[in-house]
Amino acid sequence: MNAYSTRGRAPAVSIADAIAAGLAPDGGLYMPATWPSFTAAQFEGADTLADVATRFLAPFFTGGALESALPRICGDAFAIEPPLADFGGPGDFLLELFHGPTAAFKDYGAAFLAGCLAALPRGNKPLTIVVATSGDTGAAVAAAFDGRPGFRVAILYPDGRVSPRQAHQLGCFGDNISAFRVDGSFDDCQRLAKTLLADAAYRAEVPLGSANSISLGRLLPQAAYYAHTALRHWRTTGRTLNFVVPTGNLGNALACLLAKRMGLPIGEVVLASNANTVLPDFFAGGDYAPRPSIATLANAMDVGAPSNFERLQSLYPDNAELRATLRAEAVSDAEIRAAIVRTRKERGHVVCPHTACAADVLDRLRASGVAGDWAAVATAHPAKFPEVVEPLLGETIAPPPALAAMLARTSHAQALANDADLLKKRLQNA
Repeated sequence: MNAYSTRGRAPAVSIADAIAAGLAPDGGLYMPATWPSFTAAQFEGADTLADVATRFLAPFFTGGALESALPRICGDAFAIEPPLADFGGPGDFLLELFHGPTAAFKDYGAAFLAGCLAALPRGNKPLTIVVATSGDTGAAVAAAFDGRPGFRVAILYPDGRVSPRQAHQLGCFGDNISAFRVDGSFDDCQRLAKTLLADAAYRAEVPLGSANSISLGRLLPQAAYYAHTALRHWRTTGRTLNFVVPTGNLGNALACLLAKRMGLPIGEVVLASNANTVLPDFFAGGDYAPRPSIATLANAMDVGAPSNFERLQSLYPDNAELRATLRAEAVSDAEIRAAIVRTRKERGHVVCPHTACAADVLDRLRASGVAGDWAAVATAHPAKFPEVVEPLLGETIAPPPALAAMLARTSHAQALANDADLLKKRLQNA
């Protein structure tokens, strides 16, 4: 199978080449040329997440450079089964995607991408993975590539706009991982990464790859855990599962929608945004109008120009059809705080600020009379945000063992001006 650029001004490439490149030469995002169609029956005998992921992803890799490696890559990346927990109400569930090494959902996609890139041939120079992060992506990518020969990682994060524990994770690896605290917003970090990835002359000198959700190697595996969760629920209940997905750059939510498009038993997909309302405004009928992001309690969702909206528009060129397919709700900081307290009291779960956005939107849906089975998606462990969660609940949230081990390490990040040329020089001299 080939992949094409959403901007249509770059030649089609193989899926493996698209994963290796990250961004298309014309600045667009790669998309598969065709989408497989599945039925639940095609997954009979596939019970684990790794087994479902291997079958689900196989059509994209058949005949390509990664076909033979796919089962091993999936076995490594999807070794942790994500619980679908009872969420304190009839038909309410919590999909816990935070049980990986950095306590965030992005561990799955980052591990899959690292496995793919490690299985592909590379030149003599190390491949530098440039990743912009609003909080969780950078640590997941660092953990996935930590100590891998032939790879370097450059993490770009907005200085002062991630939680203290997130910042500690980003700088605690060392070795082949470098963290840069950028004087700017996440959108600035994202622009820096895209500027470098779009510079063909620079990439000839310093080989680069991407690990953001702009990478097809991140998007496809995220769809696999939605396929697995929906199948598991279907087998148990005979009912489709609807999802409320916290979203910033739109990768995780788009992955859920893709699994639905490919025939998995998924019902509605509702987006839960924070006070950055670009997506809620659009789905309410306004123009798509990217704007500077604002800082919120759900910092990993502080995105004013969601990259994956370009993929959404490629799938749904008609805005009316797109608005009929998805909807989005905004959640303010005050509503996040209230949702954290309410979710602990009424649902018996402690949630992070991002998951609280999904919980709040689920509460709204239920209050409006919406029926059916719904899963709020838990994207990060609440122990990553003690400065927000603990004062609200009056209790200490113990970090899981892997996170505790990272917090025990020393951490360092380099200050970086919002300047692509300066970043290029730093990477050249590294």
